[in-house]
Amino acid sequence: MEPPEITPFDRGLVVGLLIGEGSFGGDGKQPQITLRMHVRHESLFRWLVALFPRTRLYGPYSHGDRSYYQWMARGPALVEDVLPVLEQGLTPELDGYAWERLAQMCERYAGYIARVRSRAGA
Repeated sequence: MEPPEITPFDRGLVVGLLIGEGSFGGDGKQPQITLRMHVRHESLFRWLVALFPRTRLYGPYSHGDRSYYQWMARGPALVEDVLPVLEQGLTPELDGYAWERLAQMCERYAGYIARVRSRAGA
């Protein structure tokens, strides 16, 4: 499934959200990006899923007095859909800390990312 056309505004908003609120990591086998925010941001999460249909939205969850949604991009959805947006928009000059977290994730999962990209190009 091809993601919808992503506008420059969309790219900027995604990069900004993930710089400020995203978590770059993985499960030991594949990389993942997680975004967790209060339920009042539900429409923003729905927009993300519409923009990147292969990503997943979980929740709402309630722990104590906190209610939140969690959006996750992993596997081919991350590598083929979300990662190119970050690679084009996130630079060390824009936010060195977030860029370093992204670079560490990409380095740790370089083999996985390369395999997904080679399959996509085949």
